[in-house]
Amino acid sequence: MSATGPTAMKRLRCLAAAAVLGCMLTAAPTLAATPNDYGDPASWLCLPGRDDACAVDLSTTVIHADGRSEVERFRADPDAPIDCFYVYPTVSNDPMPNSDMDAGDEELAVIRAQFARFGSVCRTYAPLYRQVTLTALRSLIAGEPMASDRALAYQDVVDAWNHYLTHYNEGRGVVLIGHSQGAGMLTALLRNEISMKPSARQIVSALIIGSTFPVPVDEPATEFPLCQSADQTGCVISFVSFRDELPPPDQSRFGRVEEPGMKAACVNPAELNGSRTLNAYLATGATGIAAGNEGAAPSWLSSGAAIDTPFVQVPGLLGAECVRDRNFHYLSVRTLGDPTGPRSDRIGGDVVGPGGVIAADWGLHLIDMHLAMGDLITIVARQSEAWIERRDSD
Repeated sequence: MSATGPTAMKRLRCLAAAAVLGCMLTAAPTLAATPNDYGDPASWLCLPGRDDACAVDLSTTVIHADGRSEVERFRADPDAPIDCFYVYPTVSNDPMPNSDMDAGDEELAVIRAQFARFGSVCRTYAPLYRQVTLTALRSLIAGEPMASDRALAYQDVVDAWNHYLTHYNEGRGVVLIGHSQGAGMLTALLRNEISMKPSARQIVSALIIGSTFPVPVDEPATEFPLCQSADQTGCVISFVSFRDELPPPDQSRFGRVEEPGMKAACVNPAELNGSRTLNAYLATGATGIAAGNEGAAPSWLSSGAAIDTPFVQVPGLLGAECVRDRNFHYLSVRTLGDPTGPRSDRIGGDVVGPGGVIAADWGLHLIDMHLAMGDLITIVARQSEAWIERRDSD
């Protein structure tokens, strides 16, 4: 996936846009497609109380700047007071332009990478859906676009949401969580299915990550404003991330809105959490998305010693700030570690093409969720308390 040459650049721009539903990949939607049965438990990757994709090992090695480490064990809360509804990003390796409804290793991996940890603060719901596949996106890069159907994917998400509301919600608060294609789906869901409807009162918050969420430049949104504090409810947290030394190039679609008077949202989860550094949960192996297009996982200790947990925490290593640059608005991430110290200051997360060329258009898209996972969980816990207090006082 080389980022060199005008043709390759054009395809990468379309690919980046397609990942967040901003670029038309197909022809007309398949309106005659048979709806999924979300009453069938097999149509869900995660449901509360099951031994499923969310019931996985999330053990984490906490590596301090001085090289000390300890293992943090994860424990889900089966009695969590709110729900989380998650729509996953573009991960399917199915050979068709839209995925089937059989979960592959890639769907299971992204649940562990991006969603299962929220089980400590909410009941977890994650539907399968017939998403636009990685196969379709890679075909686009090759200049041979496939006839994928975004409308079909979106209708699945709508059907899953409506089934959740009717059969599972029972008046509980719910956090919407999505990344990339999944975040684009949730943006449309908020606009088309939730805004100005009774279910809007159930929204604790929406985490629209790795997708450009348009907001007015000068006036705040009224119904779903951007979160300005960790205990604000009914609000949106959204950002796309880039390394501070690799800001978005002009051809990147992430973090930019073409419509006059609008800008891409950027909410810094660390700042909401009252911290100067991100509380990241970084994968020790693959990130869980875009298999085959990411660089090798770094050695987390300068000694090269292996880490035997699936995740690491690196306290104090990653600083972040929202940056306005040209037409872009994005989360700029910088490493603060000592390159000569016992803990490595190198992190992965880049999309890497042939010859090791980094696709700068994508920034740190592969680890958007990982970078702020600890912050987001803490914020959701505080929002949960605030939402319940508000509900009980009404």
